[in-house]
Amino acid sequence: NASNVGNYLLDLFRDAQSRNEMIGDIRGSGLFLGVELVRDRQTLEPATEETSFVCSVLKDKYKVLTSVDGPHENVIVIKPPMVFSREDAALFVSCFEKALVKDLPLARDGLGDLGRTPT
Repeated sequence: NASNVGNYLLDLFRDAQSRNEMIGDIRGSGLFLGVELVRDRQTLEPATEETSFVCSVLKDKYKVLTSVDGPHENVIVIKPPMVFSREDAALFVSCFEKALVKDLPLARDGLGDLGRTPT
């Protein structure tokens, strides 16, 4: 299941990456994935505040738990349970994209006021 659903989840994130410039590198194995958020794909400027915001919105609004990692704290880490299904993966990526495309633009001005995301 981890390999099958993990590959599907990776494909969904790669598809989302093609639609959103903030998604940088996507890495991991099985169900354990990291999605790097950057402000610019050319310079790879870390989107630290944006990552914290997306992680918080996923938890508070969409009831999805993730964590933040990486030296610049700009990687959303996904560690679902083994029972995670293809339907769960599709729902997760849908919520992730909503947080990134719909919720983040509404909060851009207040991102500097965010503290670190507790993970």
